[in-house]
Amino acid sequence: MISLISIGLLSGLFFSTTFILNRMMSLEGGHWLWSASLRYAFMILVLTGFISLFRGFNTIKGLVRLFLNNWEFWTLTGTIGFGGFYALICFSADHSPGWIIAATWQLTIIATLVVLVGFGRSFPKKVWLFSVIVFSGVLMINLSHAQMSSFKELFMGGFPVLIAAFCYPIGNQLVWEANNGNPSLPKIDDPLVENPFHKVLLLSWGSVPFWLILVAIVRPQLPSAGQIFNTFLVAIFSGVIATSLFLMARNKSSKPSELAAVDATQSSEVIFALIGEILILNAPLPNSLAIAGMCLVFIGLALFIRFQERDYKS
Repeated sequence: MISLISIGLLSGLFFSTTFILNRMMSLEGGHWLWSASLRYAFMILVLTGFISLFRGFNTIKGLVRLFLNNWEFWTLTGTIGFGGFYALICFSADHSPGWIIAATWQLTIIATLVVLVGFGRSFPKKVWLFSVIVFSGVLMINLSHAQMSSFKELFMGGFPVLIAAFCYPIGNQLVWEANNGNPSLPKIDDPLVENPFHKVLLLSWGSVPFWLILVAIVRPQLPSAGQIFNTFLVAIFSGVIATSLFLMARNKSSKPSELAAVDATQSSEVIFALIGEILILNAPLPNSLAIAGMCLVFIGLALFIRFQERDYKS
């Protein structure tokens, strides 16, 4: 269980670059839609080249065949888990600091439990208790910022993230369910899907129709060179490295409570994003309420680890 938590925390570190760089691009006047869509364009290019180099072009052909055989499924999961999730996150960056968005994003801890219950999973009461502890810490961080924000800023920055918090676990859980034989979903039992890089590429392909339709509707002004470069960095650090690490940890999970614990490690994004904004964007230091909230987040994670270790030994 320690290895699952460690992988999850490492993915949280790389995920935090999303919030920092998105906020930076927003402050520089870049349109949120380019920050979102270009990330996945770069991810597709990078992953295709990476997989072709290390796995061979036949692997790419196999993935294309796998995608086409179940294109409706991959389009659905890619649209929800990648498209809807990230478009809302980037939109929020126009209205709130990155570390506040990262804090609000931790609602995905509770959202994940709700999604898993919707798929017929159940949890010991302690798992819900630990999640509430983590969520309480996140809430305290948000309250520390609320004193300096208007209602509109809180709503426009927070409500889209709330929806995104459900989109991401729904998309990921649909893939997990299909890979584990859920009879109501297409059976995705190809060995290629076991590789997290392959899974990220399949989901990225599935999100393409969503991005094309959204760009056609919104018609944003062309991105600057700086926004293109920063989006490329987000694609590498968050889209490829962080997402692959996160899916790797989820794939290694064998029980619903382990899945919830891995998802809970993403709370570390708050701390990493805050540190990054202080060092890079000269964000103010958090007050005592925010610091207390961060402590609660890590207490909740520590309880997750302790509970899972006992559960594993028994």
